[in-house]
Amino acid sequence: MGVSFEFRLVTLKKRYPLAISRGISSGSNNLFVLARDGDLVGTGEGAAGGHYSEADIEASLDRLPAVMTAEVQSQLLQPDGIALTRLASIPGFADLPAPVRCAVEVSLWDLMAQQAGLPLFQLLGLPRSQVQSSVTIGLNPSELLRERIPEILSRTGARSLKIKLGSPEGLDRDREQFSVSAEVAAPFGVKLRVDANGGWDLNQAIEMIDYVAQRGCDYVEQPMLPEEDEFLGDLRDAVSLPIFVDESVQTARDVVRLADHVNGINLKLMKTGGISEALALVATARACRLKTMIGCMGESSVAIAAGAALGSLFDHIDLDSHLNLDPDPAEGLGWDDGRLVPARTPGHGTRLKANA
Repeated sequence: MGVSFEFRLVTLKKRYPLAISRGISSGSNNLFVLARDGDLVGTGEGAAGGHYSEADIEASLDRLPAVMTAEVQSQLLQPDGIALTRLASIPGFADLPAPVRCAVEVSLWDLMAQQAGLPLFQLLGLPRSQVQSSVTIGLNPSELLRERIPEILSRTGARSLKIKLGSPEGLDRDREQFSVSAEVAAPFGVKLRVDANGGWDLNQAIEMIDYVAQRGCDYVEQPMLPEEDEFLGDLRDAVSLPIFVDESVQTARDVVRLADHVNGINLKLMKTGGISEALALVATARACRLKTMIGCMGESSVAIAAGAALGSLFDHIDLDSHLNLDPDPAEGLGWDDGRLVPARTPGHGTRLKANA
């Protein structure tokens, strides 16, 4: 009795390369974990980003069998065995990269929900999310913005557009990126958000936030690098838009550290290492009266489905990476008029396709 694992690397290709302040990505090698118990299979996913590279994830494949041993597998999800909230007690598990821990943990949450015959959101005691997700446009020349924004908004029906700024080419290029994006998106009536991915210093952030605030932006995400967190309070006091942090926040401990200096946090399962820490982070953020957002790295709809199960906990949802895959290696997650639609079937409802 117990759980058996399969670990699989799958290459994902982006429909449109995504350029941000730190570089450009055309695809990724993501880790998929399949947790089996009889005929039931739970699926989890890990994607590089933040503090962890694809090399970190690939290197962990050699370590996983020594961590998830046969003895450990025999105790998982058993009445007197290892609870999901105690995976960190497994020797070596806490030392794995956060995306790898996420892949393992989500596969087990998915499996446990299937064993219970419940959708994952219901197993977690949450309502089915009705929050719309934004979609993202990366740093691009103006001619590509004019081509891609209408295609993305028409195809997805999204009601919010996240515009990447923080261009290495400077603030003039950022102003052009925002103004062209806003102009092209205007006929669709969407809300506008900005993510600088740490591309500005304090003075640049004040200048650019004032610029986008005057042109209809809702909020700004990660204006400065985490190394400049000490200036976030000065920035928040100097601008009129809410400031969300992403790269600056990994776990619940970071929320407490930054609570008096920002307006909200962007949680990602690839940073928290899975659902258990994500729940703790959200609870901490709410206790600190911060706004909440859930975002993504370069995941397929497997990890997006796990995030969607938590959707009702967040003020904003930015779970769109699967919409920019060609193809998505998984199936089962619904999308309707700009909204993620978590499955009502047991588990998170998303599976790898047979040819993945």
